Amino acid sequence: MLEKLFQLRMHGSDVPTEILAGLTTFMTMAYILFVNPAILGQTGMDKGAVFVATCLAAAFGSACMGLIANYPIALAPGMGLNAFFTFTVVLQMGYRWPVALGAVFVSATLFFLLSLFRIRESIIGSIPLPLRSAITAGIGLFLALIALKSAGLVVANPATLVGLGELNSPQALLAIFGFVLIVVLEARRVTGAVMIGILTITVLAVGLGIVPFNGLVSLPPSLAPTWLQLDIRGALDLGMLSVVFAFLFVDLFDNTGTLIAVAKRAGLMRGDGHLPKMGRALIADSTAALGGSLLGTSTTTSHIESAAGVAAGGRTGLTACVVAVLFLLALFFAPLAALVPAFATAPALLFVAVLMTSGLAEIDWHDITVAAPVTITALTMPLTFSIANGIAFGFIAWVIIHLFAGRRSELKPAMVIIAGVFIAKFVFFSH
Repeated sequence: MLEKLFQLRMHGSDVPTEILAGLTTFMTMAYILFVNPAILGQTGMDKGAVFVATCLAAAFGSACMGLIANYPIALAPGMGLNAFFTFTVVLQMGYRWPVALGAVFVSATLFFLLSLFRIRESIIGSIPLPLRSAITAGIGLFLALIALKSAGLVVANPATLVGLGELNSPQALLAIFGFVLIVVLEARRVTGAVMIGILTITVLAVGLGIVPFNGLVSLPPSLAPTWLQLDIRGALDLGMLSVVFAFLFVDLFDNTGTLIAVAKRAGLMRGDGHLPKMGRALIADSTAALGGSLLGTSTTTSHIESAAGVAAGGRTGLTACVVAVLFLLALFFAPLAALVPAFATAPALLFVAVLMTSGLAEIDWHDITVAAPVTITALTMPLTFSIANGIAFGFIAWVIIHLFAGRRSELKPAMVIIAGVFIAKFVFFSH
């Protein structure tokens, strides 16, 4: 049955190798079980329900990818978009979390339609690669600010907006140690470095009496507080337009980049650079995002940590299905997820931020028409606490600068249209 489903022999793999690869991928991305409820819980969502939604969304998404596209790519709620969901859409813009879930559903529906009618390629192709790198780096800087704030290393200051926190507090010291531990473990290529870092800090916090211990295993909490609680009508408000675009664009870039990167590593790319079954993979991804919004979590997307499983030999969708089973088993560890404090997940956020900002190295800084909009995009996200603002200002800056610098021939029609929509949003529908 497994041979018929996943064509193991054709891909030069076998069941034990795929199981080991699935376990490896799960170990590298299981930190999302602790980070996602911690972030989304700040919106007022029930953390227990978010934990269950995270497990189920990851299991459903990974199974979809494995069974529909037969790729060794696992899915789970994405980093960056969960922070945007909480800190920008809910806490800053003032929308209720059901409306934010509705925006996730609407963006996932658009993603599904774009994948179904194969419009995705034209949209991605119209957006310059430097701007895509800037968006990823900006999300990294956004996560870094949230991480430093959660660790107490950066605090509000009425004179300078931000300032240095109390470095001698136990929480700050543990967060610093956790970040160093994750980086060192990753440098030594230890599987599950991020999760090990989070659990180590949590154990130390419990041992020092900072966090009370309430057990590790129990029956899963109820999903009722988040199941089907999305407000789609509220998400269709014109003021939510940039939010829906932000969810959509980041999901598009994230998925395309992850699929190509992991497929190259697994040797699944054709000689002409074409990725077979790309359409199926994107449909699986958008279906997972739709399912996640119904369950009660932010956008579910492909995880680059899948490359760890590929390095361990994973070549087929069986790897992703093994990850799905492991996320289902994780349902019984809700007390452990509730135990993890914010200063234990902060090092993980900061580490992910480091990985995401590395894309700035690929920018041609000698071309000022590229460097200027890239800088605006990357800096606007953390400084306005909004991924949507960063994307909007980046598109607008790129189009206006190229237009008046005599480089209008480099602008694709889709870029100009999208920039015009963002300008109209700021002029007429600014929240």
